[in-house]
Amino acid sequence: MLLGPRSVWPVTRIKFVRIKNSRIQHVRVQTFSMSSIPDLRGRTALITGSAKRVGRAILLRIAAAGADVIVHYHTSESAAERTVESAVKQGVNATAIQADITDPDSVDSLFRQANETLGPVDILINNVGDFDPRHWEEIEWNAWKKVVETNFYGTVLCTRAALQSMREDGWGRVVNIGFADSDQLYSHPENFPYFVAKTGVLMFTRMVASETQDAGITVNAVSPFAVKNTASDVSSFPRGRAATFDDVTAPILFFLSDDAAYISGENVGVDGGRLAER
Repeated sequence: MLLGPRSVWPVTRIKFVRIKNSRIQHVRVQTFSMSSIPDLRGRTALITGSAKRVGRAILLRIAAAGADVIVHYHTSESAAERTVESAVKQGVNATAIQADITDPDSVDSLFRQANETLGPVDILINNVGDFDPRHWEEIEWNAWKKVVETNFYGTVLCTRAALQSMREDGWGRVVNIGFADSDQLYSHPENFPYFVAKTGVLMFTRMVASETQDAGITVNAVSPFAVKNTASDVSSFPRGRAATFDDVTAPILFFLSDDAAYISGENVGVDGGRLAER
């Protein structure tokens, strides 16, 4: 269930106890509440590859937080329009824009249309990324290029396009989708170009975070191991399951919040505690 922007966690009561000579001397009870999702009203968010699957889930959670949203798609026009309809039901403005994020001219057009329709992009989630599970020697060169271009080049192009208006406004949030094993430089012969591209995404995340530290912008990464729509046999996975869409969106929403304004260049693995070497 999607929660509205004013939803809060249940009130929590914590007891602080001081003990001396085995006797309780003082008990203080503190009551507080936390917002379950940030208040993003007045913001405009672009989520690449958000017509379906996890991108759609991320977009709808951001819409539930009050941001106007741009549904980016490449070929899934019908699905994108359905996602727009779902976002509008959250009480926000939404539009769908087609673009090839590996083409610089197409990316420029994407951001120009976004600005003309909903205003400058304040929040960018770089979610698009193909993968190819075959052994690296079996992958045709064009397939190699597609994986690297969608995951890495697309992230670079969209981030570069978004930063200009973010710098002008003095506020921006960029969250890149990585892969859980990439920060450990661990890879497999299967799906290898994906690991290479996601390692580049994490390096890029840290570099841009450093460059924007005085601009009111944060740049972070969220890195799932496997998400429920991409995994079949989960018997060997941590906790006996793949990550849900909510597992992935939770750290993203935190990075978008004011509470995370001093956190930049970080990567959160969404992997259930998995060790890559095991």
